[in-house]
Amino acid sequence: MQTNNNIEQHSETPSPAQSVARFTELQALVAGMAADFEKFYKDGNKAAGTRVRLAMQELKNFAQSVRTEVQTIKNSTDKA
Repeated sequence: MQTNNNIEQHSETPSPAQSVARFTELQALVAGMAADFEKFYKDGNKAAGTRVRLAMQELKNFAQSVRTEVQTIKNSTDKA
């Protein structure tokens, strides 16, 4: 799993391509967890459980960056 370190601050309304890219990034992160979820919950593989926990932390960090980005964009358009 890769951690999203490319958090950009936007001062204007994002293009539709930017919003699709963020959603695609979210989908890829979640899809990347599927195999480890199955290995842990179905097969009881403890190492997969560790990877699930790591992936969930990355998802949490991604979600926080999106929340911050959305708030910044929302506030910048309110002032305009």
